Amino acid sequence: MVKQAEMETQLIVNRRMDDRRNVQERRVKVAETEFEGQERRKTPRRKVERRRQIDPTTCERDYSDDEIEFMKEMDDYKRRSGRQFPTWSEVLEVLRSMGYRQVAEPAELKF
Repeated sequence: MVKQAEMETQLIVNRRMDDRRNVQERRVKVAETEFEGQERRKTPRRKVERRRQIDPTTCERDYSDDEIEFMKEMDDYKRRSGRQFPTWSEVLEVLRSMGYRQVAEPAELKF
């Protein structure tokens, strides 16, 4: 009698019956759709040469030679060390390796 009561209270869940990963793909591939609109571009598309050492979040301004040299050195350091975000101590280490030394009294930054 006890075994029959235990069997009635057991709940069997089979999660393998309805596998979500086996659903047919609903998205349409680009190659399957035919473009029927009119092309607006009159000239062929050209490849734009981008400067790889410049971060696109900095608005692509013109940098001085010193700034470009510093960015290259920082990029090289990040690649060699495997650190994407160096600490300020590491930035100072890169500056010192480039030959920069503090020789004058600190001055106010001009904005």
